[in-house]
Amino acid sequence: MANLVPEGGAVYGIQLPIQTLTRTLVDPWEDDATPADLATVARAAESAGLDFIGVCDHVAVPDNDYAADMRTTWYDPVATLAWLGAQTLSIRLLSVVWVAAYRHPLLTASSFGTLSHLTGGRVILGVGAGHVEAEFEALGIDFHRRGRILDECIDAVRGAYADTYVGFEGDHFGYSDVGVAPGPPRGEMPIWVGGAGPAAWRRVGRRGDGYIPMGSPRDAYPEIISTIRESAEEAGRGDALFDIGIMPGWAYIGEPPEDLVGAWLTGSPERIAEELRADREVGANVFHLKFRSRTLDEYLDQLAAFGEEVRPLL
Repeated sequence: MANLVPEGGAVYGIQLPIQTLTRTLVDPWEDDATPADLATVARAAESAGLDFIGVCDHVAVPDNDYAADMRTTWYDPVATLAWLGAQTLSIRLLSVVWVAAYRHPLLTASSFGTLSHLTGGRVILGVGAGHVEAEFEALGIDFHRRGRILDECIDAVRGAYADTYVGFEGDHFGYSDVGVAPGPPRGEMPIWVGGAGPAAWRRVGRRGDGYIPMGSPRDAYPEIISTIRESAEEAGRGDALFDIGIMPGWAYIGEPPEDLVGAWLTGSPERIAEELRADREVGANVFHLKFRSRTLDEYLDQLAAFGEEVRPLL
């Protein structure tokens, strides 16, 4: 196991703005933002005391109704995290999530192992099964077997760091006596599994170190955690500790301006902290924060307000 969260503790981070322009996540100012702005946000998150920054993953966004709001800008996660890792000192670097089935697991092991090595072990490999069928078709991958492919990818990536030369035999991947180096400095890296339903929760229990949520509400967490724990027991991992993520919702610290829409976790630092403490009470210990803003400066102000006014209350 390679957990990030100390027992009894909690960590806080963000999925970075700018690195995708999907309409489900973006505020209008991001359309004209630059790579320099992205680096500014990463450094500001670190200065605010956040524990991780995350970037998401798509390779080939289809031109169809299902993906109409996704748009085509999705920065490559490894390249982006490597660039940001060189401009920060200690903040953790998360893929949220890497669609593992899109790449051979040895490529994933090499890319993220090198990234972890170069950044002093700051990488968290967040993986998911994927959900855009046309994207799988474009890449020549069986969409309906994506869960089983993901299982093999997790096992193969873990195994790649276990010895100098390794082998693997599965239904989708097979190889023998190959080496992948460099790897994570401590020999392993946290692997968090993303998803929104029981299959993902069971995968966390059987194979993961943590859970990346896809918008599950607070009242779902007893079932989520119970499923993870039961699956861990079945897999012989009953003593495992898990990093349990939650997305509290779009936030704005203070009274939101009238022209800012879509923020529902709003108000004083005390109120924000109260809501986050309620999330901890249901078992969450990793907070994927999202802040609404109208400008880059306002976004930076929200990060600073969290670090200075909310975090001390938690």
